[in-house]
Amino acid sequence: MAETESASPTPALRNRSGGVRASGPESVAVSSDGDKPSVRKLHVRREFLAANRGKRAHGPAFVLLIHDRRDDDPAIGIGITVTKKVGNAVVRNRIKRRFRALARDVLPDHGIAGADHVLIGRKDALTRDFAHLRTDLVKAIAKAKGPR
Repeated sequence: MAETESASPTPALRNRSGGVRASGPESVAVSSDGDKPSVRKLHVRREFLAANRGKRAHGPAFVLLIHDRRDDDPAIGIGITVTKKVGNAVVRNRIKRRFRALARDVLPDHGIAGADHVLIGRKDALTRDFAHLRTDLVKAIAKAKGPR
């Protein structure tokens, strides 16, 4: 290795467009502000099962599960799941892409710090207007937070 190159614990990979991306665990969004918690993905089945024991809020395009982790980590967890009942793989992946964009947009400002949020997709998630999805998610989070 040349002296000008630095050894990185997570090597960079080339994506299809020729750009470089990190190969480490990815986040949905990371807040650069000191006052907003970062957002991380849920990966392990037990995290999804724990969220199932938390609060529920229903919307026309999704069911939102929120579970307070009761730990010292202020990060907001996000998990997305869409069952085969909703459609084939193309439809499910399209819904998940919409939910990831929605999470990037809404959770840093409205998500509950120190809690895991799981979005379970419904068929309407594919055709519902994104602005309505955003409004539905903000209302669902407010409902799950309860009165303050």
